[in-house]
Amino acid sequence: MTVNESTADRVVRFILALVLFYFAFQSASPWNWILGVVGVVLLFTAVTGFCALYRVLGISTKR
Repeated sequence: MTVNESTADRVVRFILALVLFYFAFQSASPWNWILGVVGVVLLFTAVTGFCALYRVLGISTKR
């Protein structure tokens, strides 16, 4: 996996993941589970710096 996200992209993803985790644990509705899963994906991409969708689309924000 090659890093294809800039530092700013990673920070935004990390903050968004934290916000989604906050809302995911507010109640036990199915929407909250979806928010939690999206939060996990965003957290993973923020930590690793790799986004599979960027790779498929040929996008890189890394400079």
